[in-house]
Amino acid sequence: MTLPVDPIQNALVEDVGPGDLTSTFLVPADHQSEARIFAKEDAVVAGIEAAREVYHQIDPKIAITPRRKDGDSVQPGDTVLEITGPTRSILTGERVALNFIQRLSGVATVTRKFVDAVTGSGAEILDTRKTTPGLRALEKAAVKAGGARNHRMGLFDAVMVKDNHLLAHPDLPAAIQEIRRKHPKLLIEVEADSIEQVREFVRLEAVNVILLDNMSPEEIRKCVALRRPGLKFEASGGVSLMTVRAIAETGVDYISVGQLTHSAPSIDFSLELCAIAK
Repeated sequence: MTLPVDPIQNALVEDVGPGDLTSTFLVPADHQSEARIFAKEDAVVAGIEAAREVYHQIDPKIAITPRRKDGDSVQPGDTVLEITGPTRSILTGERVALNFIQRLSGVATVTRKFVDAVTGSGAEILDTRKTTPGLRALEKAAVKAGGARNHRMGLFDAVMVKDNHLLAHPDLPAAIQEIRRKHPKLLIEVEADSIEQVREFVRLEAVNVILLDNMSPEEIRKCVALRRPGLKFEASGGVSLMTVRAIAETGVDYISVGQLTHSAPSIDFSLELCAIAK
C-alpha cells in the first residue's frame, strides 16, 4: 500500500519549510564536511533507511555510509551513519534524520526487551495498530528490527471481530463463512473476553485466531486447553515486561503489545561534524 503522504517528505516540510535560514546565512554554499550520527545510550537501532532517505531528499550529492543496520545492538559512542557532502545540507537534515532514528530505535529497543522476556516459551510478540499517524509502516519495520512480528497493517489486510462489532448483533457464523468464501486466505480473528465466548468461537472452523482480551494467566491457560487443530490463541491487554513471561508460559501462541509503539521512549542519538571533506 502506498502511503497518501510520504512521511519523510512530510517531516521535511514541517521542519525545513521554504529553507534553513541559519545554515543559509552562516555556512558557505561550497563548504563540505564529514559527519557521523552516533548512539548516546544502549539501544537496538532502527530507522537507518529513513535517515538515508531524509538526506537523499534534501540533497542527492550527500553520500551516506551506514555503519550499523536495523536490528543491531549499539552502545554509547557507536557510529550508525557516516555522512559526507555539503555542510549546509548535512545540518539542514540533522534534526529530521535524528528524529526518525531516535523514535524508531526506541520502538526497536522496547520490542527487543519483550522478545527477550519470552525467549524459549514458544510465544511470539506482536505489534498493534496503536501507532503514530503517518508513521505506521516505519514503526512496524522497527518492531521487526526488534525481533517481533507484525500483526495486520490496517483494516484492509485481515479481519478482526471485536466486542464493538458484536454489539451490532450480527449472525456471526454466517458472516465468518461469507468472509471465508470471498477471501479464502485472509486471516480471521475474533476477540473473546470470557471462556464461554471462547467455547463458542472454537466451533467456527473458519476462524484462524482467537484473541483473549484482558484475561489472567489462569484464564488464558483454560482457554488454550480448548484448542482445535489449526487454531491459534493471542493474548492482549494488561501486558507489561513484568507480566509478559507469565502470559507466555500459558501456552498462548501470540502476545500483542501496544506499548511497542504507543509508549516507546526515544533513544538519544547525536550528529557531529568530524572534519572538512577532502
